[in-house]
Amino acid sequence: MTVTILPPAPERQTRARSLDLRAVNGKACSHATREAFPDGVNPALETSQWAMKASIVGLNEEGLVSAAKYIHAQMQRESYTPRTWRTHPLHLCPAEPFAWDDPSTRACLDWIFLISSLNFSFWSPLEGQCGRYGVEWRDGWGSDNMVVHTGYWSLVAAVDRALEEGIPITDPSFYASSASCPDTLVEHIFRPAAQSVEGIPLLSERIAILRENGAILQEKFGGSFFGFIQAFRDRHNDRGTALQLVKMVTDTFLSFRDEVSYRGRRVYIWKRAQILVAETWAAFYPASPSSVHPLFPSASPGAAIHELTMFADYRVPQILHHLRILSYPPTLVKLLKAHTPLAPGSPEELSIRAASIVAVERVRQAILKLVARERGDGGEGAEDEVSSVLIDFYLWDLAKRAEDWADGVGGVETVPTLPIHRTRSIWY
Repeated sequence: MTVTILPPAPERQTRARSLDLRAVNGKACSHATREAFPDGVNPALETSQWAMKASIVGLNEEGLVSAAKYIHAQMQRESYTPRTWRTHPLHLCPAEPFAWDDPSTRACLDWIFLISSLNFSFWSPLEGQCGRYGVEWRDGWGSDNMVVHTGYWSLVAAVDRALEEGIPITDPSFYASSASCPDTLVEHIFRPAAQSVEGIPLLSERIAILRENGAILQEKFGGSFFGFIQAFRDRHNDRGTALQLVKMVTDTFLSFRDEVSYRGRRVYIWKRAQILVAETWAAFYPASPSSVHPLFPSASPGAAIHELTMFADYRVPQILHHLRILSYPPTLVKLLKAHTPLAPGSPEELSIRAASIVAVERVRQAILKLVARERGDGGEGAEDEVSSVLIDFYLWDLAKRAEDWADGVGGVETVPTLPIHRTRSIWY
């Protein structure tokens, strides 16, 4: 069986807002040849490995081995598992035990879909300053402590705050409608904290994505991401994998097609599509190892979560370089230190993203070898226990914690932390 990458669906001219991917992506992919990939082969990893042949970013083999040992040890020490997702205080979690007809199941699925649809471009030229865009809300559901959330957490806090205020912002039928949910209301939902001197970046693009994605869910999937998941289950007779779900997302929603033309070939990054599926997988990950995952219930292949890659953004590459996994040439270091914007799809930007995907996969393979030696059984059954998804989750959390550490990450050899790369894009 093969996975075929379909051409972009024609845009609907009848909608009040439509997505102009040429404007937001920098380089269109329409002329690049579409390929078929064997089942179980992730186009993001396959094409990133190809793109790395001409990449200005390299891998530091010594740093990779050292960092893999550190990451493995820390994840074990912190008991970092898919269930860790549920411990983040701003996440909207489904009830347990799981039931398809529990209202919290649909609520959580629609929440994750909205968050993943808008999960992009939170960097600020005011990083580290109180004037950067932030959202004031509780520091977690059920807490009375009010704080200002920045970065990705500003998105989550804004959505949670809207729900608390009685605005059904996670309902696709609501946000698809400019009558029920006018642009001014969306702007109100993402209103900044009093101390902020800037608003949320790319607001008009976020509104366009809300309209487009909401309309698709309404027209084809009963008005919810819950309906989309049911369609996925039906299509694959409850034997679909995480990668097949990612593929269905990118086939269906134009705004999740994070792809770029490079040297005549289409390179697939799929950051938000993969994180949408990964967070859905984590949110509904069963408490007992003996329980089946409700979205991926077959014993084999199950979710096959190891087939997904990391989510190539601007924060994880920063920590990968800090841990000496990625190696940057002096020319790129100079650009980053000068905060020079990197255009979407540019060789520098694509080099960072493609190398990050390959690097985390290499870390995964190194950790699998460590597990095999520890167990003495060849690491049998460890494929899905050691996934790029979980490594990415851990590295992103580590990078956010390290922002407050003057000397960076301790306990492993590092290099000075460089600024993130600055690319204004809807993809990440």
